[in-house]
Amino acid sequence: MAEGLAIGGIARLSTCDWPGELVATLFTQGCPWACGYCHNPSLIPRTGACIAWADVLDFLLGRRGILDGVVVSGGEPTLQKGLPEALRAIRSMGFRTGLHTAGPYPERLARVLPHLDWVGFDVKGPWDSYERITGVAHSDRSARASLRLLRESGVAFDLRTTVHPALLSPLDLSAMDAGLIAEGLPPSRRQPCRSAGAAGHGCGAGSLAVHGMQRIAGN
Repeated sequence: MAEGLAIGGIARLSTCDWPGELVATLFTQGCPWACGYCHNPSLIPRTGACIAWADVLDFLLGRRGILDGVVVSGGEPTLQKGLPEALRAIRSMGFRTGLHTAGPYPERLARVLPHLDWVGFDVKGPWDSYERITGVAHSDRSARASLRLLRESGVAFDLRTTVHPALLSPLDLSAMDAGLIAEGLPPSRRQPCRSAGAAGHGCGAGSLAVHGMQRIAGN
């Protein structure tokens, strides 16, 4: 159930988490990957101080007619079993729904795509670099399967890549785009690393609204 959704923080207002939309962003707790440049490392563990779903709903009730939509970010939102129910609840309140994901769970992504209006998909690099970047063997297989589902879903999406100079060279980026094109997808949009909050390599980027994230919801 949505009540079991682990929300580690909320950005009450974001203009960049979903390009062209005015949204609130919910940051879920937990991620199966450990990218060294992660900008939200406190959200990687599956346990942590979380905001009650009832408080999230109260917050969103006060934003109806003000916000265009709600983005669920992370962490990795598809880790959360309550995500489909949460998206349905958000839509029932009149909000459009967006998701940030890197695609580690294709089957779970397939279950939530019917409840989404937009997906921001993090492409980590060329397929043969995924294990080096994520720290997880065969993570490229999951990402590719998720991208195929996204491509066939009809849901609007934005492919973006965090460019860390120690991890991705210009040749890597060219190989990555070639791999995406071979899958029938467009090249990814580049986003720069940021130094604040990074987990390991000295710069990071996760959700673009991280600086507005708060641990406690409210009006």
